[in-house]
Amino acid sequence: MTDASPALGATAAEAAEPLSAGARAGTDAAIAEGVVVPDTVVTDPAPVFTGEAPAGKTFWANLNSPFRLGLVLTLGALVAVALGLAFWNLSTIIIYVVFALFAALGLDPVVRWFGRHHVSRPWAIVIVYTAFALVLAGVLLLVVPALAKQISQFFSDLPQTVNDFQSSDFYGWLSDTFGSQVGAITEQVEKFLLNPANIAAIGGGVVNFAINVGTTISGLIIVLVLSLYFLAGLPAMKVAFNRFAPARNRPKAAAMTEQITDSIGAYLMGMVVLAFCNSVVAFLLHLFLGLPFPALMGVLAFLITLIPLIGSVLYWLTATTLALFTGWLPALIFAAIYLVYMQLEAYVLTPKVMNKAISVPGALVVIGAMVGGTLLGLLGALVAIPVTASILLIIKQVFIPKQDAKL
Repeated sequence: MTDASPALGATAAEAAEPLSAGARAGTDAAIAEGVVVPDTVVTDPAPVFTGEAPAGKTFWANLNSPFRLGLVLTLGALVAVALGLAFWNLSTIIIYVVFALFAALGLDPVVRWFGRHHVSRPWAIVIVYTAFALVLAGVLLLVVPALAKQISQFFSDLPQTVNDFQSSDFYGWLSDTFGSQVGAITEQVEKFLLNPANIAAIGGGVVNFAINVGTTISGLIIVLVLSLYFLAGLPAMKVAFNRFAPARNRPKAAAMTEQITDSIGAYLMGMVVLAFCNSVVAFLLHLFLGLPFPALMGVLAFLITLIPLIGSVLYWLTATTLALFTGWLPALIFAAIYLVYMQLEAYVLTPKVMNKAISVPGALVVIGAMVGGTLLGLLGALVAIPVTASILLIIKQVFIPKQDAKL
């Protein structure tokens, strides 16, 4: 039996080099049959070409058929444009759906409070919406007639208001400081406001104004109906949403969903309560200080203070500036009292009302309010903070633990 050792003319480096799998198989067979294996290098067979491009070279392979590549890219671009146009055309409906969903989340804590007091969920929803309808009807009956009367009175009394302003000490101080330009600016503002064409232009015309009012009313009805359906099916919606997560992650996903929805509901309800408190304080201050248009300013306070963080400051500046037309003393008293209320709201009311909401850093509150207000107006500013809080919660409980687990 012939020795098939590496001593047959092979160098030490060649002997130390491991053989491939094919070479080892051939060597073993030759040794078994007693055949001397020649001193040759056995290599793996060349890969068979199957007609498919290697991994990572699919794009460059498609360049060999430019017509097919151009067709695919064109169809993809057309689909993206079609989806963008569809989203743009459905933007109003999407806003209605989002608004209704947030309204349902805001009313859910009240419904669950009734549930903890042994009231079934359907009856709790009926009670909540009945109370909401009664409050809304009462507010409309009390505020709308007074609001319409005060708006009409504002334009009819505007010349006298301007005359009173020009005879006030504050106007004298402005004239002494800035010269005759103050009088010219005041006259231009008065002429602009007293011109019906300018008012119609601001409102987009009488017909457009009526159309906008009708659209707003129909939108509110749609939002109320959708929020009723969302509120009734909210538990089932949560269960269906959690089933998108893998089975091993569903308990964590369910806990996060409950935490997010509870915090959003607490935040929205808290914002409405705080805005209502601001509205009552503003109405009472205007009424007792003899400032004009208390009902109008109360409604304005409710709408402006819905804006997170800066709403109260904006209303304080606006109302104080308008109060200067009555006199510097009432304006000073209003500014001082409302400033005290703002401190009371910041350090007493807000912590009690927002105790279940997710805390968000002040910088993110301002950024979120600006982004939401730019995209969706008042609705966007209202929902931007809970959306930001939800994103922060997901980052803290999902993304950061994954990053911490990486060594």
